[in-house]
Amino acid sequence: MDRLKQIETFVAVATKGSLTAAAQAEGVAPAIIGRRMDALEARLGVKLLLRTTRRISLTHEGSAFLEDCQRLIADFNNAEASVSAGGVKASGHLRVTAPAGFGRRHVAPLVPGFLDQHPDVSLSLNLSDRVVDLVNEGFDCAVRVGDLPDSSLVSVRLADNRRLCVATPAYLQRASTPRHPSELTRHACLTLSSDASQTRGWAFVVEGTPTYLRPGARLDCSDGQVLHEWCLQGLGLAWRSTWEVEHDIAAGRLVSVLDEFAAPPNGIYAVFAQRKHLPLRLRLWIDFLKQAYADPGYWQRGQALRA
Repeated sequence: MDRLKQIETFVAVATKGSLTAAAQAEGVAPAIIGRRMDALEARLGVKLLLRTTRRISLTHEGSAFLEDCQRLIADFNNAEASVSAGGVKASGHLRVTAPAGFGRRHVAPLVPGFLDQHPDVSLSLNLSDRVVDLVNEGFDCAVRVGDLPDSSLVSVRLADNRRLCVATPAYLQRASTPRHPSELTRHACLTLSSDASQTRGWAFVVEGTPTYLRPGARLDCSDGQVLHEWCLQGLGLAWRSTWEVEHDIAAGRLVSVLDEFAAPPNGIYAVFAQRKHLPLRLRLWIDFLKQAYADPGYWQRGQALRA
């Protein structure tokens, strides 16, 4: 007997509350539904339903199995829809949030292409450097960069994110080039304000051990783009992501230092609330971002990195 048909029948009986209702919905005799349920319970070796003359109720095992079966059927339907020319189209509204700087460069430019592929989807993009409460503020998805705090949210890693310590050639000529992270205390460091930073500090690997430094600074700011501009003006050293400074380094406007102490990359993530059935529009949006960022050429294209 078809195992999927048994599972579909079990879900129908459990949700409709009787063999008769499930049989009527499918257009078959109740005895056929009963035989399917008997075969399923025999195959699994557990009792899923408690049947009386008046009603049907789920056992403890049946309740747990029902959730898994509903998720399995939804995943199966989504898989068929994604490859079927006449399949279900994504529709509805997406609310997405992302950090301001990264969002301007690497989320907003991708939105038109996503909407071209899915004309029945609309999208609102919120750019903010604060950590948005997805559930209470009604967002479907956040794009987040860096280490993620422990939470009940689900995360999908989209790409690696490397950080570099950078300065202008003029600053390094004037203040000298640091040769070890401990020398940062003698330099002008441009740092995120303590109330804005979600990191543990500037990360390095010293003698094989991860080390986090919070350099003192005459200048700090809650906006990473301002720090970038100050760095380009030669005001000091900054610790920035490669997606922000890669083209400045290639053009000679900035120089990376302390590369031999660079920490392993952290991540760029799509984050969303735990759900039994992920909406098709959200699953396709996450897949779209992942595919775009997985292309090595994407990060080298000037139009993608232009502020």
